[in-house]
Amino acid sequence: MADTLVVKATSGMDAPERCNQAFTIAAAAAAAGITVELWLTGEASWFAIPGRAEEFTLEHAPPLAELLRAILESGSVTLCTQCAARRGIDADDLVPGIRIAGAAAFVESVMREDVRSLIY
Repeated sequence: MADTLVVKATSGMDAPERCNQAFTIAAAAAAAGITVELWLTGEASWFAIPGRAEEFTLEHAPPLAELLRAILESGSVTLCTQCAARRGIDADDLVPGIRIAGAAAFVESVMREDVRSLIY
């Protein structure tokens, strides 16, 4: 079994089921004791800003804000550098614990031998 699961969330309010799947899988893995790295890209980038995850609702799904908190408690959350720049988001705007990093850091994460990755 992999020691780390890297999940890349590419959608947000524009595709709520796909977005929820990424967060649910990441939170479930974290709850199972697996190290999780969640990457926020595209429209999922908005969830790096305080209060945005609380605005997300999807019928029969756990609150996104709770999933995000669970992931941050035992794993890491990274916001894509280019995605942040395109949306005018900088490090001072982020939920505490979320960092900004670019493509090179993502590639480094997914290429480690102990990693499995999913993209939603």
